[in-house]
Amino acid sequence: MTATNTLVGRAARRVGGRGNGVAQRRPRTRSPVDGSKDDGWLARGLGWFSIGLGLAQVVAPRDVARSIGVSDDDRNRTLLRVVGLRELACGVGILTRRRPAAWLWARVAGDAMDLALLGAALTSNAPRRDRVAAATVAVAGVTALDVIDSVRLGRHAGATTGRARRSRVLEMRQSTTVNRPAEELYRFWHDFENLPRFMSHLQSVQVTGDRRSHWKAKAPAGTTVEWDAEITEDRPNERIAWRSLEGADVDNSGSVQFVPAPGGRGTEVHVELSYDPPGGPLGAWVAKLFGEAPDQQVFDDLRHFKQVMETGEVVLSDSSFDGSRIVQRPAQPPADIARR
Repeated sequence: MTATNTLVGRAARRVGGRGNGVAQRRPRTRSPVDGSKDDGWLARGLGWFSIGLGLAQVVAPRDVARSIGVSDDDRNRTLLRVVGLRELACGVGILTRRRPAAWLWARVAGDAMDLALLGAALTSNAPRRDRVAAATVAVAGVTALDVIDSVRLGRHAGATTGRARRSRVLEMRQSTTVNRPAEELYRFWHDFENLPRFMSHLQSVQVTGDRRSHWKAKAPAGTTVEWDAEITEDRPNERIAWRSLEGADVDNSGSVQFVPAPGGRGTEVHVELSYDPPGGPLGAWVAKLFGEAPDQQVFDDLRHFKQVMETGEVVLSDSSFDGSRIVQRPAQPPADIARR
């Protein structure tokens, strides 16, 4: 019984996908790579160390001065209290921030200051130079840990930002079969100025160079977006790929591939599009709210392309409004085309 249901379901999907010759797939949203297990133990340890050291310097500067081999005069006690307040601020920042790389770099700057002060103490008449030397070695070791973790967390933050950006990219794939040879379809598509004839969201495309063009498209709420694009791959009669250039209002890339259909029944046209909506997923939601979802645009555009190449024009469907939704009726070709 399960096998029968599976076969019936597959047959239904095949029949359902033949209505207008356009196979539609839902857009895929790349999901961010899940983070690995928590590895911030070193940063937390440095944070608690900073708080402990800061408290000691603020509360008992005399004892700290003696332990590191410098005199416990008023000047050194005041200096240690100031350094202790800095340590407390860095420790709190490290422990309370989700991305504490900036506070770790602040610790590195503070370590450099401490090393300079200890170096000056070594050249002065410090009562215990051996303790000053030991304190210098200890601070140098902590500085190395601060630098290592600062660099590591900085790289991790950059990778996280990159994944977050990739996570909002929409990917769409559509295909249709057009009853025309691949050479004709390639020649028509390769002239990008033809694209507004069947891509309803495009206002204009101007070829500006051998492989470059300027695009202007409609956006939600009556606005427009523009970008420059370049052809990244061009295989005559087979494939065209393009991408937007730096500074585009909407980062995007795409490709179209022309494959001879089995049995000499025309050409299969496969379109792939990657689209980074303004404002990320929220921008995509707003676009859908205005009835301008990019996946639906690509679906309609490919259907219009099929009509243009087979009939010479875009055949719009009739529609009516029943009070709650728009009801689409099958498109009807003009009478003269129907007679032919």
